[in-house]
Amino acid sequence: MAEVRFTHLTKSYGSIPVVSDLNLDLPDGSFTVLVGPSGCGKSTSLRMLAGLESVTSGTITIGDRDVTHLQPRDRDIAMVFQNYALYPHLSVRENIAFPLRASKVPRTEALARADSIAESLGLGQLMARKPKDLSGGQQQRVAIGRAIIREPSVFLFDEPLSNLDAKLRVETRTELLQIQRRLGITCLYVTHDQEEAMTLSDRMVVMRDGCAAQVGTPLEVYDAPVDTFVASFVGSPKMNLLDGQLTDGSFTLPSGFALSVTHSVASGAVTLGVRPDDLIPTATDDGDATVTLVELLGPRAIVTIDARGTELTSVVETARMSGITEGATVALSARPGAVHVFDAQTGRRIVGDDTHRERRH
Repeated sequence: MAEVRFTHLTKSYGSIPVVSDLNLDLPDGSFTVLVGPSGCGKSTSLRMLAGLESVTSGTITIGDRDVTHLQPRDRDIAMVFQNYALYPHLSVRENIAFPLRASKVPRTEALARADSIAESLGLGQLMARKPKDLSGGQQQRVAIGRAIIREPSVFLFDEPLSNLDAKLRVETRTELLQIQRRLGITCLYVTHDQEEAMTLSDRMVVMRDGCAAQVGTPLEVYDAPVDTFVASFVGSPKMNLLDGQLTDGSFTLPSGFALSVTHSVASGAVTLGVRPDDLIPTATDDGDATVTLVELLGPRAIVTIDARGTELTSVVETARMSGITEGATVALSARPGAVHVFDAQTGRRIVGDDTHRERRH
């Protein structure tokens, strides 16, 4: 186990920067997730840590070692890829044992350790099978087992669940988190899926244009996004972001649509953020918004609403859907203490709302 540190890390291809002055600490034993849209630099950052990409400037340390220019084999890391990268001609047992065999560990000892790890991953009955005879989730567990057997200082995961179907993705990420908790090994995980990032991480790094837009626990990032980019990226359905005027507890869109809100500091031209869970529609004959779509999801529904030409999204418990049907008129309100206010020009957060955070927890 070891702490990992990126210090002023930069990667450029010619004159095009991909990662820009990235400073990031991964505490010993932590599970840190880099999340962001395609092209934001998250995979490049991970590959620089792995030694698969060269560093333009800056340093990478693992523990007290500067590994910036070391070969991958000398960094004491293990990496799990998106495509599993299993050897098709080897059995499950031989795939897991391969790193030890490559290090000249006696065959008997290597296979015995592979058997022990396979049992912990629920692969005990599959040891003689070849990769082609395994499901996607089983193949990924074999890849994880092959990483574990090396007992590295750091685990690296490059979108390892993206090839799995939805059910297997949920099951495998639960298993992955349990393995990491049990072993206590420092992990860096890359994904574009913000739900996956929130579920897995101790620390979440939202990346944009090669920089860390925000670093914090998943709840810190969700409850207090630093800008409109993070606010819109983290959360599903995404936050409603509206440009308008905030005055004396009322927010007004250019169309004249008004929403009653509570706020403590800001006034004037702002961008108002309201998460769908915190936007409350109430069916009424004299409402000034119209329900255009209702998507039922068992205990809740995603409701799309037209507010004088502005599309808004609300998440409503099914038990509270009385009168909220497609074509119905509704009045809208924001849950008290649950709005986010951003500077209209810079997109940076103006108001942090502790009431909202307490209500959630």
